[in-house]
Amino acid sequence: MVASWPEPIVSVQALSQAGVSTVPNRYVKPTNQRPVYNSDQSGFDVEIPVLDMGDVWRKPEGLKRVRKACEEWGFFQLVNHGVDHGLMERVRGAWREFFDLPVEEKLKYANSPDTYEGYGSRIGVVKDAKLDWSEYFFLNYLPSSIRNPSKWPSQPPKIRELIEEYGEEVRKLCERLVETLSESLGLEPNHLMKAFGGEDKVGASLRANFYPKCPQPHLTLGLSSHSDPGGITIVLSDENVAGLQVRRGDCWVTVRSVPNALIVNIGDQVQILSNGIYKSVEHQVIVNSGMDRVSLALFYNPKSDIPIGPVEELLTENRPALYKPIRFDEYRLMIRQKGPSGKNQVDSLLAST
Repeated sequence: MVASWPEPIVSVQALSQAGVSTVPNRYVKPTNQRPVYNSDQSGFDVEIPVLDMGDVWRKPEGLKRVRKACEEWGFFQLVNHGVDHGLMERVRGAWREFFDLPVEEKLKYANSPDTYEGYGSRIGVVKDAKLDWSEYFFLNYLPSSIRNPSKWPSQPPKIRELIEEYGEEVRKLCERLVETLSESLGLEPNHLMKAFGGEDKVGASLRANFYPKCPQPHLTLGLSSHSDPGGITIVLSDENVAGLQVRRGDCWVTVRSVPNALIVNIGDQVQILSNGIYKSVEHQVIVNSGMDRVSLALFYNPKSDIPIGPVEELLTENRPALYKPIRFDEYRLMIRQKGPSGKNQVDSLLAST
């Protein structure tokens, strides 16, 4: 693994705060990758599905709605999810305070591409790559043996305790969601969790994202188009500013957050395990010229060193295995080296390639 970034790291927030009037060239995307602003959602009224955990948990009709959402969208907003709303607000506020700290303070936690853990502003180590208009803090949460709170921010006060508390509540939610996905596929409730390696062996990481105001938001992205490499992702979105866009056919749908909801999306590992029944859908983040934006993503992943391939019970004569098995640590390495690249990663595992 590469031990250092190919170019000096520049603070995007510092550029924004300095009042630059144009986006530096290293952030200007090629024309075909620039954001699309569909104020009318491209002429049709669409929103990602909204599900209530109380209506879907171990309920056949609810499981059908989960399946429909995962087959057609790969995304849904979840309410009545069991994560304390006040905690959601506090942890989001703490991360906003962290990103508002002076750059020198944040650089004490500067990351490197060997683990990505810490404060950074790029994904991928390709020299001269076009970069995203964002900053982040990435930390390992599970298994607990790799959790190292001393690498987490110490400011603002209590942020480490909030990370632990929020991480624990979302971990419990993820366990229920993996069971729900398993049942919605017609499998035993614990089947997918076993495929992940078991509750005590799964991995989880957390990434706090900060998208500063941008003078020319039509030229760049906060996060380039990609599908998430892991199992499932739980996103705590900004309560005031929209930014997440989900691909729907040839269009991009801007997600309008439901109050106190969490956004759930299917990752590549579940697409592989479900043999393509469930979709890990491309998404990206747009920025704007008027307001900063904060979000928090928890990635819940299979144990890193076991092969992940299609579940045998989901294979049929007409639908044989679509994907070649691969260990998650190998798979994750690809995105850490190349950066976000649409659906190229999971497509590279198609058995016919």
